Amino acid sequence: MLVCQGRAAAHGRIAVGRFSDPVAMDLLRDDERVVVDQVRAETPPKGWQARMTYEFVRGCAGLMAPRTVAIDDAIREHPAEQLVILGAGLDARAWRMPLADAVVFEVDHPATQADKQERIGGIPPTARDVRFVATDFAQQTIGEDLERAGHRSDLPSNWIWEGVVPYLTESQVEATVGAIARRTTPGDRLVVNYQAPSAKAGLGRMIGRAMLRAARSTDPWSAEPHRSHWTPKRLSDLLGGHGFATLRDNNLLQIAEQLELPVSAGDLGGSLPNGHVLVAERK
Repeated sequence: MLVCQGRAAAHGRIAVGRFSDPVAMDLLRDDERVVVDQVRAETPPKGWQARMTYEFVRGCAGLMAPRTVAIDDAIREHPAEQLVILGAGLDARAWRMPLADAVVFEVDHPATQADKQERIGGIPPTARDVRFVATDFAQQTIGEDLERAGHRSDLPSNWIWEGVVPYLTESQVEATVGAIARRTTPGDRLVVNYQAPSAKAGLGRMIGRAMLRAARSTDPWSAEPHRSHWTPKRLSDLLGGHGFATLRDNNLLQIAEQLELPVSAGDLGGSLPNGHVLVAERK
């Protein structure tokens, strides 16, 4: 929900002409939109708790813009008949991107998907079809679940793995890469968002959590601790062992600078330098 709030706050304000997510606001409930409206209007609320929530959403907006642009660009430059979004959450690509020729498979936890479907309501998708694939990454049944949903491993696919890798163990990440590789054909693209090791970012999260506890605010990291971090070489080597060649790997700070964004005001817990978007191709 915080990620969706960040995209809604960034829409029409950050990287205008490159970043756009007009559906994000529609996925939020009325009480969740209050802080988004405050960020969009640049009117910080009074009170420590409300201000903390405001700053988190504001920072998330600065993080979501470069991350989303990099992933969207990778999908646009390499159209495919199928798009698999791993850990889809409140992702709106199937409702905002020109995907009329693609079947989109949204893979996530059953509870998350039930919430998503309630929020999306009757908004018509821009994709040819959207199929919700309920799975648990920890149980490693992604391949079988996609098979049942109608994903065809003999047809071209793009894969988006955004905002998931840090919350999986190294063994779970490797098992997931293996499951993806078994359902890909040569030329398929895999776009991975991951976190590189960073003492500064870890300290930033610790300070942020302490401030949230002091303000008695909701801690977005409480139920989802970071379980793995990857250097670019280690992740590229892992992908290479499963038949993927890394085409490019940029951190979010580099992407933000290319977009000429005011990065000093948009970094959430030091996540821009150590947040990465990697694009790989199945050999």
